[in-house]
Amino acid sequence: MSADLSEDAAIRRVVADAVEFQSDVDGFIPLHTAEVAIVNFGGRRVVGRDVLAEAMRQALASPLADVTTTAEIEDIRFLREDVAIVASVKHVHDRRREAGGAPVDALPATSGRLTYVMVKEDGAWRIASAQTTPILT
Repeated sequence: MSADLSEDAAIRRVVADAVEFQSDVDGFIPLHTAEVAIVNFGGRRVVGRDVLAEAMRQALASPLADVTTTAEIEDIRFLREDVAIVASVKHVHDRRREAGGAPVDALPATSGRLTYVMVKEDGAWRIASAQTTPILT
């Protein structure tokens, strides 16, 4: 199923906003459905906006605040006019440091396959599910 370019652009905007607001709970959470399910890079699964918001607050209050990501969309497939699967590559930028300034132990991978399931609700695209699988090299 194909969708028009404005739908493609709207989905790309949500993915870009998710990157932009990754350290801003108030900006990030509205990009998701109420029952969103997220599986992060480390395999932790959280379900629901409230649980996601709390998990973000905890992470941003820890050294994980110095780990940021970018995403490159590889493909958008529309299952229906209001449901799309977005395949992307997530790049991890780990800027955490030990007290003396040395980098901390690295994460298991510096990139991963990030797959979103997005739905259109009330005229806006939102993330219903996201899962990142580390790319081990």
